[in-house]
Amino acid sequence: MTAEGLLRTRGGPVLLWLALCAVAAVLSTRVPLLTDMSAFLPRQPTAEQRVLLDSLREGPASRLLLIGIDAVPPAKQAALSDSVAAAMRASGRFAWVGNGRIGDFDAEQAWLFQHRYLLSPRVDAEMFGVGVLQQRLRESIAGLAGVAGLLPRELWLRDPTGEFAAAAAQLAIGESAPHTARGVWVSRDRALLLLMAQVAGAGADLDAQQRALAALERGFERVRSELNLPQARLLLSGAPVFAVQSREAIRDDVTRLGVLGLCAIAALLTLFFRSPLPLALATVPLVSAVLAGAAAVAVAFGAIHGLTLGFGIALVGEAVDYALYTLGRSARAVPGEQLPAHERVFWSTVRLGVLTSIAGFAALLLSGFPGLAQMAVFSIFGLIAAALTARFVLPALTPPSLRSPDRSRLERRLRSAVAALRRLRWPLAALALAAAAVVALRAGAVWDADLASLNPIARAATQLHERLQHELGAPDAGRFVVVSAGSDEAVLQALERLQPSLDALVERAAIAGYDSPARLLPSRATQLQRLAALPPPDVLQRRLEQATEGLPLRAQRLAPFVDDVAAARARGPIDRSDLGGSALALRLDSLLIRDGERSTALVPLRSAPGGAIDVAAVRSALPEVPTASVTVLDVRQQTDRLYRQYLREAIVLSLLGAAAIVGLLAAALRDPSRLARVCAPLAAAVLLVVAAFALAQVRLNLLHLIGLLLVVAVGSNYALFFAMQAGSRPSGSGMLSSLLFANLTTVAAFGVLSTSAIPLLSALGATVAAGAALALALAGAWSAADAAD
Repeated sequence: MTAEGLLRTRGGPVLLWLALCAVAAVLSTRVPLLTDMSAFLPRQPTAEQRVLLDSLREGPASRLLLIGIDAVPPAKQAALSDSVAAAMRASGRFAWVGNGRIGDFDAEQAWLFQHRYLLSPRVDAEMFGVGVLQQRLRESIAGLAGVAGLLPRELWLRDPTGEFAAAAAQLAIGESAPHTARGVWVSRDRALLLLMAQVAGAGADLDAQQRALAALERGFERVRSELNLPQARLLLSGAPVFAVQSREAIRDDVTRLGVLGLCAIAALLTLFFRSPLPLALATVPLVSAVLAGAAAVAVAFGAIHGLTLGFGIALVGEAVDYALYTLGRSARAVPGEQLPAHERVFWSTVRLGVLTSIAGFAALLLSGFPGLAQMAVFSIFGLIAAALTARFVLPALTPPSLRSPDRSRLERRLRSAVAALRRLRWPLAALALAAAAVVALRAGAVWDADLASLNPIARAATQLHERLQHELGAPDAGRFVVVSAGSDEAVLQALERLQPSLDALVERAAIAGYDSPARLLPSRATQLQRLAALPPPDVLQRRLEQATEGLPLRAQRLAPFVDDVAAARARGPIDRSDLGGSALALRLDSLLIRDGERSTALVPLRSAPGGAIDVAAVRSALPEVPTASVTVLDVRQQTDRLYRQYLREAIVLSLLGAAAIVGLLAAALRDPSRLARVCAPLAAAVLLVVAAFALAQVRLNLLHLIGLLLVVAVGSNYALFFAMQAGSRPSGSGMLSSLLFANLTTVAAFGVLSTSAIPLLSALGATVAAGAALALALAGAWSAADAAD
């Protein structure tokens, strides 16, 4: 049997539908869920935008975990802190864990000590002259009685000039910005235990970060039980926490609200059909829409963003509409049967409604932002799948004996309601014009260009992060000097040229400090210069004999010093591989990023507590480097600018989509009056929704815009039925009751979504729920006199 013959049989469409659903399910379930900014950066980002993405994914804060523990008696704080830190290290999920103990940096200190002559900025040819050696030795001997005396005596004899301290000071290794009590970090009021950790694995690997957080929570629960501290409470913050919480919040909210929405729709469908079988059948287009949309996104993009998933679930309303249009009719044609004239008009109306929706969303495919294009792909394929399923699969699944309940009384009441609405068409038109005036007067304040409007993280979590960040002295990673060149060496040399200017900014208190990868891994050229400054053992021994004259120290006691200098000369320069898997390697990798043929260094700038960094002043203070690109990146400013660009493009593309819809309707209807009756309700519904938000002082974000597109997509079906079904319906077609219940299911689904705790989903739900209800009412008001008679 041919494929065409199979489709003409009753079971053929069902078999094909099952096969396609199975394929789509496999594709959609294997696609990863994204919640970061990657899908909302351009397909072809600028150099600055690429750096922004790199900083978000692999920057110094992408794996930094800030930990607080409160409600712990002072006598047990140290024991709890040490036990939690030990549990975290034992889990293997963290590259480094610190709680203030000196031993936290043992491995890093050993590495710095070994390579101090390559890392210390004081190493040059003059340093090993007799005069400088004598001065350094004199200062070092005097320091033995002070803080410098913390070095064990055997280590002091190996480093009497203090190069380890110089190397460690510029990296802040061993310094604990937080307050310390009983040897562990605590808050300034000593009410909060503090720890800090780096999660192992890539910053963009949310699964690894989630496993690390779970390991921390299990370890904390075990330690809390062992120490009998039931009141102790774990407080977590940092990029890993926000990333995992965002993903889980989107997943949980979409699932919870999806279930509530389905329950509301199920209740309405039960009221409409008064039978469980139609209710089950109505889910068929819904399943088709979600699977087809997710599979299409998976094939086209290889991943699906949480926003796209939330938006796709919202297709429930329109997918169920197609089922209502089909199952609510008194007659349903099955494959192989000749459609009567009124059925051909019905399906041509549905087809035109689907095409208008596709035309609206197709414009978004032109977006340079994958996130916006994802939503368009999901919508287009989801709507096509829902309509085709309703047309070919539902009739084949529906038993011939199934009949819709008698709704003639409801139809008569609805016809009366439509007639009443038509008498209000001019007041409604005036109301739409007033809404247009409101929108025009508030044009500059309609759209929210702040990316924070899409932030699913609660304000309380943001406040906790600010507190822990302040107590721990952690970098905010909000502003960077960004240096890019063709190789690591070129980048490191450029950083060394910038260092004097950055140091001058610190001296002027323009910035509190900075973290440069060139301090951790100097350029090879600088390392070779420092190695060249190290004298041979015999030369150094002679100079030490002269330098120690008059000092309470014999040159022979400094033989370990001479040996270490000789060993440094023999080892030669270091590179990335020499850092191994230490926390320093993680730190370097987060600051020096290799992307294809280019290397990029991120230099985080630190501001003083309560102060702000003047980015323009920093930018003007840095010299040009001919061999590298140097920019100053303000992450918040750049993301907001990018979002504004994103929003502007989405508005333009949406207007193009609206123009395409009008053009398609004009070509299909070929009647200016019918075109006006279809387009006017859609335009008025959009204006009324936008004006209502403006009067309520709610600024619209990206999801409001997508919601308005859905209002047009759903509302076009209502208006088209009024416009095209006039005079073509047989008795008892039940069009108005089908439209009413289709509208109620859409309003219910999106009304539930409007209660979401996630601002972006709430915005989508409120927009479509209000807009869909208005679109139906306005379509009836501007319908022809015979459209419902």
